[in-house]
Amino acid sequence: MIVVGLSHRNTPIAVRERLAVSGDGLRDLLERMHRLAQVGEVMMVSTCNRVEIYATASNDTVTAETLSRAIVSVLAELGGADVVPHLSTAVEQRCVLHLFRVAASLDSLVVGEPQILGQLKEAVREAQQAQTLGPELYAAARAAVHVAKRVRTETGIGAGQVSVPSVAVDLAHQIFDDLEQHRCLLVGAGEMAEAAAKLLARAGSALLVVNRSAERAEQLASAVGGQPRKWTELEQSLIEADIVIASTASKVPVITHELLRGMRRKRRGRSLFLIDIAVPRDVEASVNNLDNVYLYDIDDLSHVVAQSLEDRAVEAKLAESIVRQEVGNFEARRSQQAVKPVIVGLRQHAQDVLTTELERSLKGRLKHLPEQDRNALSTMIGAAVNKLLHTPTMRLKQLAEKQRARHAARILCDLFALEDEVIEGLLRGQGTRQSLPPLSQRDESEATETAPDEQEQEQEEDGTDPLDEPRVAIR
Repeated sequence: MIVVGLSHRNTPIAVRERLAVSGDGLRDLLERMHRLAQVGEVMMVSTCNRVEIYATASNDTVTAETLSRAIVSVLAELGGADVVPHLSTAVEQRCVLHLFRVAASLDSLVVGEPQILGQLKEAVREAQQAQTLGPELYAAARAAVHVAKRVRTETGIGAGQVSVPSVAVDLAHQIFDDLEQHRCLLVGAGEMAEAAAKLLARAGSALLVVNRSAERAEQLASAVGGQPRKWTELEQSLIEADIVIASTASKVPVITHELLRGMRRKRRGRSLFLIDIAVPRDVEASVNNLDNVYLYDIDDLSHVVAQSLEDRAVEAKLAESIVRQEVGNFEARRSQQAVKPVIVGLRQHAQDVLTTELERSLKGRLKHLPEQDRNALSTMIGAAVNKLLHTPTMRLKQLAEKQRARHAARILCDLFALEDEVIEGLLRGQGTRQSLPPLSQRDESEATETAPDEQEQEQEEDGTDPLDEPRVAIR
């Protein structure tokens, strides 16, 4: 398993927005990468602050380096060759660690913000709908959601208002100490605009809401006591506003240099502050060159969150320890899952050998035995198989917890001449490929056909699938 991507930590928004895809574009990109000969499973996490591809190899001959190169080539075609220096790759345990930290909001621009968990769940659903998700990535995503829930429950990292919209409003407070005396314009009426609107309304700001969908603008304005405006009234609304928070899903800027330059006289020298929290950006960067116009994009917000990071340092440290503990647990389960085909094959092999010998005897010297005695012998063979293989099974599991089981398992395969499909399952470390259930059902993807005392299926304490929660839309 690998992850290839970039984020706000190492890549400016001007590069990140070139890789931002959603809707049909995301589905097409997933399907395109899934068609690559090197790729077995793939999903994409695309948010305001990161674009990351999680993938597994199509077979054991594909190295992590080969898989990474294949994915990088697709991203380079999408965003241009100059995105490549910004891309980084993490493999196996480092990949799992990164995924868990992302889910726990330890790698977010605003540490502790809750939106990333919904965005991760949405990424899983998109990959499922594109039929590019398999059992390995699904299991990792489920584990990541479990980790995020532990962090939210056992630490105070998400206490208070922590999100990109809340940081944008904090910046508005810094610009104008008293928001009651100033008018704020929301361009866009999606999830982030709604979060910002509630905070601004609480601060007493007069709100204008402009959105392409007039109905959605009216709904949001009504909910926060603001005034809805039609999209054709954007220019007039910009003339009236002191602060603009833009968060549309447009692929091109909706507030341009030309638009603002043409309304300077009507604003009569009043300063205009624009906070652009959209990716791709809603406001042309060149507006910063206009007199009395001040633009902040999502990368500029990193300076505002510095205090937030300081306040959450202790809780973040506790969250990091939870994440690392869960990485160890996941890797142990993953190793155990990898050797299950061998355990199943070994038990079946022993059962078949003894059953064949019993049937031969029952047709020969023991053919006089009544049905009751024959059944007793069959039961005895089953018990003998369990007792004979109990210690090897437990030792193999113990080695799996230390991630040293595969070598021993391959020796067992060789010694007992187990079938090729058992070895294939061992080498892939995930069993055979299968169709995953919808997220509204229990996840059965990790269940393996084993003897009764070996059946294992990881469940949440409340018995529900951690991925089965209300959808949170990706921006």
